[in-house]
Amino acid sequence: MSRREDYETRTQALLEPIAEEFGVSVYDVEYVKEGADYHLCAYIDKPDGVNIQDCENVSRALSDALDREDFIADAYVLEVSSPGLGRALKKDKHLQASVGENVDVKLFKPIDKCREFSGVLDRFDEDSITILDGETVRTFKRTDVALVRLTIDF
Repeated sequence: MSRREDYETRTQALLEPIAEEFGVSVYDVEYVKEGADYHLCAYIDKPDGVNIQDCENVSRALSDALDREDFIADAYVLEVSSPGLGRALKKDKHLQASVGENVDVKLFKPIDKCREFSGVLDRFDEDSITILDGETVRTFKRTDVALVRLTIDF
């Protein structure tokens, strides 16, 4: 397990009971380097959406827990937020919760000179993701998919 994966896994374990205490769920945890800085990002959610107070409550409690455990050697910025309307669907649990929703799929390499496709998420498995674009069924190998995110409709 890489250092990044270890930090994310351990943070998620600390975050789960905190999220439950404040009536939210953990959507994802990421440890990323942006420029010279490291960021520990905790994404929380709830059915009616999170608000600033939810983020503040979880941030304070998580910060205290991280200070007690002190397993991250680098200096980092802690961020607690909603995953957003156009959230990335990175894990199977995210995809499962979004079957029937409109999604945007971005590919690493173009198919017929196109790298971006939109449609309704129909199904997925460990090898593929299938969307319905009108009456067109499009199935992509998961290894070809760079990103799947919910479509933001305005």
